[in-house]
Amino acid sequence: MKRILKLTILSVIIFTALGCKKYLDINENTNSATESSPNLVLPAALNNTASNFVTYFNYGAWMAGYQANAGGYSFTGSTFFTYNWNSGTNNGLFNAAFSDLRSYQYIITSTTGVNKFVLYNAVSRVMKSYYYQILVDEYGNVPYSEGLAGVDNLTPHYDDAATVYKSLVTEIDAAIKDLQTYGSSSVVTALGSADVMFKGDVTKWIKFANNIKLRILTRAQAGTLASYAAAGFSTFSAEGFLTEDITINPGYVSTSARQNPIWNTYHSTYTGSNGSYAAQQIPTRWIYAFYNGGKLTDASRGALIYKNFTAGTTPINQLGNETGVSSWISGYPAWYIGVGTALNAPETQGIIKSRVMGQLIMPAAETYFLLAEAALNGHLLSGDAATNFENGIKASYNYLQKSGTTTTSATDAALTSYLTAYKAANPASYLVNYSLATTNAQKLEAIITQKYIALNFVNGYEAWQEYKRTGYPAVSGTAATITFVSLQSSATSADRLPVRNLYPTTEYNLNPNVPTGLNAYTSKIFWDVN
Repeated sequence: MKRILKLTILSVIIFTALGCKKYLDINENTNSATESSPNLVLPAALNNTASNFVTYFNYGAWMAGYQANAGGYSFTGSTFFTYNWNSGTNNGLFNAAFSDLRSYQYIITSTTGVNKFVLYNAVSRVMKSYYYQILVDEYGNVPYSEGLAGVDNLTPHYDDAATVYKSLVTEIDAAIKDLQTYGSSSVVTALGSADVMFKGDVTKWIKFANNIKLRILTRAQAGTLASYAAAGFSTFSAEGFLTEDITINPGYVSTSARQNPIWNTYHSTYTGSNGSYAAQQIPTRWIYAFYNGGKLTDASRGALIYKNFTAGTTPINQLGNETGVSSWISGYPAWYIGVGTALNAPETQGIIKSRVMGQLIMPAAETYFLLAEAALNGHLLSGDAATNFENGIKASYNYLQKSGTTTTSATDAALTSYLTAYKAANPASYLVNYSLATTNAQKLEAIITQKYIALNFVNGYEAWQEYKRTGYPAVSGTAATITFVSLQSSATSADRLPVRNLYPTTEYNLNPNVPTGLNAYTSKIFWDVN
């Protein structure tokens, strides 16, 4: 494979991050003598965003009910099951984000006022907004205005979460303006091959920025920012939204520690050894019921996601169950539908597609469902609610039917055929047939539930945030197919789930400004009015 990056020390660091799961800190101290050109730092930062995505991927897969513990691996007392969180739990979420934020901030700081690098500055501000939204959604107040100053401020102030959300929209709008103004200019340095996400396509960066803004406003439309969010829906740029599967690929290769991070973690390493979670995780009975008829029937997507789905022998479990647990499928994870194992595993369709597949960051389906909800609430940004709802379902199927290196979409006829069959298989369900939803509550439930299905083992982190915001998909009781809540839950909240993570111990030890008195079960994020 043609390498995208030159063989510099920085590019070696980039690919080392993939194999060792170490996070690339381009500038932990932004005032040190170490310097690098933006066209070298940007691909490194984007690569690490893809690599660090595994941290959120795994956390979300647990929390949203996509994966459970496999037999042969004891998880008794695990905080993933008990939700007995403290400041030593899930620290990777906080640390991974700030690791990458320092890199993007380095680009922003070093290029501010340097006109030739205005595009690098703008896309770094977009990615900074992408990360801060993730942080706010799980932690609430975060160090924002002073958070990335390096040694100039080792005890940054924690900004109000709602204020940060508004600042992110302002940041995105400013970045879009610069991208519009200088995107086709011949006097600035083009993004070119340094852009391992959109290959230098500035218009796609603008649309992706609108996507992030749409996600922010959608989440902020209830609670203290309701009026602000409502007004914000009329301020998107004319370029619109990016309705394609958004991936990062810095040049993954299969012969060394440079392969796709999800494959490396959930399938196998480049030496053929099991990935970290390959044998430890299996699907939940809860999510499986959205495909096998327990809740909904969806044989086409089920067969594209789960090994042995058609045969009905995919190992499944209930989260937190430690007795009678199904073991994993020997030699490969339940989410790999190919025929080989380890190094002999060929490229395939589905979710774990290939050692060299691009790392999916935001699927087209999510964007369509965001647009559907906006339309439901009277914001007709691009199509009506029903059209976007159905396009979201088709986009989910479309992503799954692609193979690892083949990004060709299915034909319109094939996508329509799939949707028609899906609706026919669930004739009485408004969760599939949008026209059957008679109230706005049912319509919202349909949109969020289908988003949840589309994000299955794709981005559980976002699915988890949407559950916190809306309460969908609805859970009840303790039986395996009607709830994704762990049997070992110690949460005191009504739904027996946490509402936030707590700040890392290192923050409490080093920064006196860290908010105190927080409770993982009751201290909700400002937009969480569910």
